[in-house]
Amino acid sequence: MATARDLMHTGCTCVKSNDTAANAARMMAELDVGSMPICGADDDKLHGMVTDRDLVLQVMAKGHDPETFTVDQLPQGHLILADANEDVDNTMAKMKEHQINRLPVIDQGRLVGIISIGDIANRMPESVTGDVVGSIKA
Repeated sequence: MATARDLMHTGCTCVKSNDTAANAARMMAELDVGSMPICGADDDKLHGMVTDRDLVLQVMAKGHDPETFTVDQLPQGHLILADANEDVDNTMAKMKEHQINRLPVIDQGRLVGIISIGDIANRMPESVTGDVVGSIKA
């Protein structure tokens, strides 16, 4: 059976927990992404996720200075993850249930990849893709 590892894309760039919001925004712009994993300042342990929406609503709209506000100051809810060896059906069910467009994949506590809606669209049958995307975008 297919696993999360089979769907994920690797080579994810992390924003470090001590990076500023401004630096996170610059990195997102350079990479043309709307979210990034937050990893430890000294390791690749996943601490959370930051989105462009977080930067707008939690930093800019609240009057914080993005050049001094660090991403580890952002509120982090319960992080939904996939284990690299977990069954892909379980992984997609998590994405549907929690309305997640990008799901971090971990192996022994370390970030090893991310599964996006695009990854599902590129690697799964159209009927599965339509069901997952329809549930998340609804």
